[in-house]
Amino acid sequence: MRDSRTVGRRDFLRKAAVAAVATPAALAACRGSESEAPAVQTRRRVLWRLASSFPRGLDTLYGGAEVMAQRLEALSEGRFRVQSYPAGELVPGLQVMDAVQQGTVQAGHTASYYFIGKNPALAFEAGIPFGLTARQQFAWFYYGGGLELVRELFADFQVIVFPGGSTGAQMGGWFKREVNEVSDLKGLRMRIPGLGGEVMSRLGVTVQVLAGGDIYPALERGVVDATEWVGPYDDEKLGFHKVANYYYYPGWWEPGPTVSFHVNLRAWNELPGEYKEMFQTACLEASARMLAKYDALNPPALERLLRGGVQLRRFSDDVLTAAHRAAFGLYEEQAAKDPGYRKVYEAWKAWRVLSYRWFGTAERAFADFAFPRG
Repeated sequence: MRDSRTVGRRDFLRKAAVAAVATPAALAACRGSESEAPAVQTRRRVLWRLASSFPRGLDTLYGGAEVMAQRLEALSEGRFRVQSYPAGELVPGLQVMDAVQQGTVQAGHTASYYFIGKNPALAFEAGIPFGLTARQQFAWFYYGGGLELVRELFADFQVIVFPGGSTGAQMGGWFKREVNEVSDLKGLRMRIPGLGGEVMSRLGVTVQVLAGGDIYPALERGVVDATEWVGPYDDEKLGFHKVANYYYYPGWWEPGPTVSFHVNLRAWNELPGEYKEMFQTACLEASARMLAKYDALNPPALERLLRGGVQLRRFSDDVLTAAHRAAFGLYEEQAAKDPGYRKVYEAWKAWRVLSYRWFGTAERAFADFAFPRG
């Protein structure tokens, strides 16, 4: 007979050898409900590249991608990182969606109206003339079915979009000469993208689409006579007041434009579920911070511009009325010939009617009384 102590030693060694080669999952199963056992780190590392449509110098607009990346890295404890590149470093600013679609980069940070040549309805994801304010737009996205509708459009290009910021209502832009009535627009050369550009074209403007970093030299050299961008803070940074003296408002073509994160659909589907949740949370933070930061920075920037001699001008009712008529004429024409466009447009239009009615009640009454009184 074998000594019982020898058998015991052999049994112990056999169990130890099995434990040494067991997988973490097997060990967890063996441990059962032992809550004191140390957690095993199973998250894989992910590094994405992000191409922006905006120059690095615009710390609020380009900075939205950096805010998202910082929050994402913190949430994932450094295991999910996004490296941001400004317009022109990886791809030109107006080719960001193409780069995401082709998988050249996993993500982009851009404005979707730059890409209406792919599908005119993509503009609804960014914002359209006489459309929704930032609050109304986000309400439509998250509680009115808007995000699902626009994601159907982007899926055709192997892209999924996530709202990533808003500038709030924009200014009407910089002009080298005064625009008092519609006839003053005829022959004007203006940098303005998206459906706003199409409306301006119908009013007689020669439209150009330029990335942010290309606008100042074009305005300075007289390639364009006017340009729009965002608002006082960014416009001051880009120096438009040095080459154009008339600053118009409101930016009727962008009452609340959304800047978005475009993500390659295949790259998105390959992410673990928890990383998807982290990414969406980081996008929400970037979105909220961008709007708040613009609301904080634009007021003092406008004061500086006015002290420097900039001439503030409101678009006349003549111009606004003509632009409104042209805009909705454009939407109705497109909806009549494109069922996909019509689906998004009709849902957007119904939401807009209700939202305008509500905001035109309490919000407008307060603003009309309080704002002029300071």
